[in-house]
Amino acid sequence: MPLAWLAYAIAREVSAPGTVLGADPGEAVVEFLGEWGIRILLLTLCVSPLRRLTGNAQVAGVRRMVGLFAFAYLALHFSAYLGFLALFDWALIVEDLSERSYIMVGLLALIILALLSLTSTRGWQRRLRRNWQHLHWGIYPAMLLGLLHLWWLTKDGFGDVVLYGTLTLVLLGERLALSWYTYSGGERKQ
Repeated sequence: MPLAWLAYAIAREVSAPGTVLGADPGEAVVEFLGEWGIRILLLTLCVSPLRRLTGNAQVAGVRRMVGLFAFAYLALHFSAYLGFLALFDWALIVEDLSERSYIMVGLLALIILALLSLTSTRGWQRRLRRNWQHLHWGIYPAMLLGLLHLWWLTKDGFGDVVLYGTLTLVLLGERLALSWYTYSGGERKQ
């Protein structure tokens, strides 16, 4: 749905500039995709606790799809930055990467998510066995890096960053508590 709205907004912007996306439509597109990418990534983190709380194993079946959507939005976010803000000027992109820490942090998060996306298949689960689960804990550092990226970009109104950060820390804390309980001899609830 967010992409459908964005397509509508871009179509309106083409026919009547400045009506939907504001004075800098390129920046608005980049921000929109980044914000929705973070939200969907946060939703991905909610799937396992929701499965454990409800006892509904089918909920876990959507985790991969939601995670891939998050990666897609964030890849589009980066692509929009390259096209709309950096204008595919590679000298400017290299300069941005070296001078703007928030871009480097965001790129690092995207690289982690790309690795998780590439290894999200059942084939990779079989090949990596137990290491697959350890690798996919990388979603937490990627989320924290994404939040740092957002925090450094936010000029005022840190409410979203605080909300997303709090939810991330609660979900990470729940996951760590579950792991500690499991590895200390407790039975894990599926």
